[in-house]
Amino acid sequence: MTKALEGVRVLDMTHVQSGPSCTQLLAWLGADVIKLEAPTGDITRQQLRDLPDVDSLYFTMLNCNKRSITLNMKSDRGKEIFVDLVKNSDVLVENFAPGAIDRMGFTWERLQELNPGLVFASIKGFGPGRYENFKAYEVVAQAMGGAMSTTGFEDGPPTATGAQIGDSGTGIHLVAGILAALLQRTHTGKGQRVTVAMQEAVLNLTRVKLRDQQRLAHGPLREYPNDNFNGEVPRSGNASGGGQPGWALRCAPGGPNDYIYVIVQPPGWAPIANLIGKPELAEDPDWATPAARLDKLDKMFALIEQWTEQHTKFEVMDKLNALNVPCGPIMSTRELIEDETLAELGAVVEVKHPQRGNFKTVGCPIKLSDSPVEVQTSPGLGEHNSVIYGALGIDTAELSELKAAGVI
Repeated sequence: MTKALEGVRVLDMTHVQSGPSCTQLLAWLGADVIKLEAPTGDITRQQLRDLPDVDSLYFTMLNCNKRSITLNMKSDRGKEIFVDLVKNSDVLVENFAPGAIDRMGFTWERLQELNPGLVFASIKGFGPGRYENFKAYEVVAQAMGGAMSTTGFEDGPPTATGAQIGDSGTGIHLVAGILAALLQRTHTGKGQRVTVAMQEAVLNLTRVKLRDQQRLAHGPLREYPNDNFNGEVPRSGNASGGGQPGWALRCAPGGPNDYIYVIVQPPGWAPIANLIGKPELAEDPDWATPAARLDKLDKMFALIEQWTEQHTKFEVMDKLNALNVPCGPIMSTRELIEDETLAELGAVVEVKHPQRGNFKTVGCPIKLSDSPVEVQTSPGLGEHNSVIYGALGIDTAELSELKAAGVI
C-alpha cells in the first residue's frame, strides 16, 4: 500500500523540538525524511538522558521514521555535498536562528537556483520587525503569543500550559504550509518559501481570547467567573470561556488528578439536577435557565462537586455520559501512557529501540484510510550515511576519507 507522501524527499535540518515535530509528521505520512545532523548530532540526543550513552527519549520521540546522515556544513566538501542533497530534495526544513542558512552561503535565491522546485520551510521565533532576532523557546512563545496571560487563576501568576503549543504547535502549522506548497507546485512546477513564527502559531491557538478582548468593549464577559476585567481578558482558572460553562470538580479519593471537567449545557441541567439529588432545581426559576444560573456558576458547580466527591472520576464520567452530559476526567501522564483504549487506537505506541529496548511514544494523530502509519524507531547518528551518500556517487573509500577529515 502506498503512503500519502511517498516519493517526497525531505531534507531535515531541524533540531530540538519545533522542527523535528514537523518533519516526524511528514515521515509518518510517508515522506522520505533525511535528518541532516552535524557530526556531533542533534543536541537532544544527549539532553535529559535517562540511560547513559543512549539517545534520550527527547530525541527518539521526535525523530521516528527518519533516516540520519551527518555533514559538516563549515567544510568546502560539506557544502558541495549539500548542493547535491538540495538538488535531490523536494523540501528543505530548518529552524536555525534568523540568517543562519544565509551565512552558510545558501540564501533562498541560491536554493532556488539549485532546485527551482524546492519548498524551503522555516520555523522562526518571530516574524520580521522588532522581535525578529530575539531568541524564542517554548514558554517564550507562550508568553508572547497570549497564552500565558490568560492561563492560570485570577489571584495567581501567568502560567505556562503543559501542552507544547509553542514548539510542536508551530511544527504542525509548518506541516500545513509545506503540504500547501507541494500541492501548489503540482500546478506551477515551482517551489516556494514557507515560514511560520512561533509567536504567531501560539497567537492563532489563542484566538478565542482575542475574540473576548474585543467583546470587552461592550461590557463584562458574563460567562467568566471574574469580577474585575481592567480592560483585558483575565485569567479565569478552569472556566471554559465559551458559551457553555464548565469547571474541574473534585472526585474520590481526592488525589492530585482526581478531578473531572464538567460542562453544563442547557439540556443537561435537569438530568444533572436529578443525578445529584436536587431534582427541584430543574424547575426552580432561580436555577432552571442558563440566564438564571449565570450569576451563580460557582454555587452550581459547588453543588455538583458535593456529588462528584463521592465517586471516582471514571464513575462520574460513565454516569454523566449516560445522560449525554459533556465531561472528561483529568487524565495523568501515567494514566495516558497506560490507557488500553489509546493503545488500541495507536495514539500511544510501543517502539523497539536497538539500545534502550522498548519505549512508548505518541502515534500519528492523523488517520488516513489508505495510508496507515507504522511508527518506527529513530535513527542512529549517521546511520544512513553510506546508503544516502552512496546514491550521490560517493564510494566507500571516499566516505572513509570524509569521516577521517571530519566532513561527515
